[in-house]
Amino acid sequence: MRSKKCFGVLTAALAACQTMTFAFQNVDVSGIKPQTEQEQLVKVEFIAPDELKTKIANNEPVFIVDLRGPSLYAQADKTIKGAVHTKVRRVVHRLREVPRDREVVTYCECPADEAAIIGARSLLANGFKRVRVLKGGWNAWLQAGGQLKPRPR
Repeated sequence: MRSKKCFGVLTAALAACQTMTFAFQNVDVSGIKPQTEQEQLVKVEFIAPDELKTKIANNEPVFIVDLRGPSLYAQADKTIKGAVHTKVRRVVHRLREVPRDREVVTYCECPADEAAIIGARSLLANGFKRVRVLKGGWNAWLQAGGQLKPRPR
């Protein structure tokens, strides 16, 4: 009887820990298809905020993709200068007119750049050659004092 009680307490404690781990996740993964083996093996490169600031200041051709979740994007009043917002699951469709050899930078507001990495892997798996993730995403961009523009309404 005592072992059943201990087992029940341990099970409840583990369930509580697992619930707390996932309770603070902000990434909306609904509609994101599971990654194929090829997408999982694709190594994603990062770009530092200062390097992207320099590219924008020098008017270098770079396509910037804002992959912040819809609610975070709606709450924001600014975005990175020249950025286009889209959902992670629609990123390849949204960029269908962009040449596959053009440099693309993805960013999000996730703690570990999760959505930006998923979007970058999807683009690379669909033929884009030069895709990088903004290291630290939106928060790093703000800290670096990067160029901003008002969010389109």
